[in-house]
Amino acid sequence: MAIEVKLPNLGDGVDSGDVLELLVKEGDTIAQDQGILEIETGKATMQVPSSAAGKVLKVHVAAGQTIEVGALLLTLEGVGAATKPAAPKAEAPKAAAPASPPLEKPTPKPAPKAAPPAQPAASEEEEPAPAPKKAAPVQPAAKPAAPKPAVTPQPQIQAAAQTATLDEPAVSTAEVAAGPAVRRFAREVGVELSRVAGSGPGGRITREDILAIVRQQGQTATSAAAKPRSSSSATATDAWGPIRVEKMAKIRKTIAAKMHESWTTCPRVTNFDDADVTDLEKFRASSKDDYAKKGIKLTSLPFVIKAVASALRNHPTINASVDMEEGTIIYKEYVNIGIAVDTERGLVVPSLRAADQMSIPDIARSLAQLADNVKNGSFAMSDLQGSTFTISNLGAIGGTYSTPIINTPEVAILLVGRSRKMPVVVDDEMAIRLMMPLSLSYDHRLVDGGTAARFLNDVIDYLEAPSRLFLAP
Repeated sequence: MAIEVKLPNLGDGVDSGDVLELLVKEGDTIAQDQGILEIETGKATMQVPSSAAGKVLKVHVAAGQTIEVGALLLTLEGVGAATKPAAPKAEAPKAAAPASPPLEKPTPKPAPKAAPPAQPAASEEEEPAPAPKKAAPVQPAAKPAAPKPAVTPQPQIQAAAQTATLDEPAVSTAEVAAGPAVRRFAREVGVELSRVAGSGPGGRITREDILAIVRQQGQTATSAAAKPRSSSSATATDAWGPIRVEKMAKIRKTIAAKMHESWTTCPRVTNFDDADVTDLEKFRASSKDDYAKKGIKLTSLPFVIKAVASALRNHPTINASVDMEEGTIIYKEYVNIGIAVDTERGLVVPSLRAADQMSIPDIARSLAQLADNVKNGSFAMSDLQGSTFTISNLGAIGGTYSTPIINTPEVAILLVGRSRKMPVVVDDEMAIRLMMPLSLSYDHRLVDGGTAARFLNDVIDYLEAPSRLFLAP
């Protein structure tokens, strides 16, 4: 019996995705929950598991295709299905007719009736209708019936076998040990994973292995390394010279739509300020080795997150959202901080749950795990939802101030720039201090300038007196 595998629910607000790579092919035997394809939605890239086990009779989708939730992905032949139906008895005599040569009564009239089977071996030995009925009880048990269950799928199986013989590489892509992020990177640079020797644990392919192949290609032929990077035409030109056209990724479309929505619906104002983090940096530098022994990488970002989370408890308007259609303000009684993570595919914002209730070490551990999950593509849709405020750390890349766009329906976002030493007047004397640039954008429909300034001042106070962060609940 044929089994249909369909695209399952991908999470709230996600109704479609783009197929990036097929991990199985027709003729493969797969297990339940085995990854069958990699799909990109507007929020993440993930592998879709099979809902059943069996042999792949038909693959109904192709790489690059956009499919909706519920779309048919595969048709499988269930395990043991070939031994089940000994059924349609009405067709059994047709198969048995050629196997009854002893009944040789050449009668010209039944000859036309036997023509439809079109079997040359029986053309001179056709019998009247009653003859097959007598032969029916003498069916050789399951042997004639064995081909019957495969009557419908058989051509597909044969076609799949031919395809596998012609197109199958030395190692199937589905059998290669590599994570979703590495697979995606290999596609983008035009490297075939089946030809890469993995240097990771158990022969797992790493990003560095892909880069090594790209460098080798670049040394032998620079043009050969550049050509595979185009998803369409590397030789196209416009009126001024050569161009390269690529299809916009699903996540980039979603980011673009989200930013346009924010820009057109949310009147944004941005406040700029600096926090003196000289004492905070001294504390961090003196403590980082102790934290490292516990497996924690202590950067300045966990302190910023704790400062923001603590300040949000004192400023509920910043930790809210507005519903203009209903004319309501929704005050969130929880504090979930969205952390903007820069990836190859675009900006992904996982949510750090209950950040106000976490300690600095807890935040540092959770932050490292979130960033690792995002970069490896191993996270669920729910990990990107539920934030009440977002922090974007531009300082990790470089830069000072910016005007970040609010991640609606949130009403504010804080961008942290790179700290730099500046001359500052302290107690009427000039001193060199380490200053952290802060840019707070807020939705002026709900947040007034005074509210935003008081909130940002609270954040700065926490950063300038780091001991308060350890005492904050």
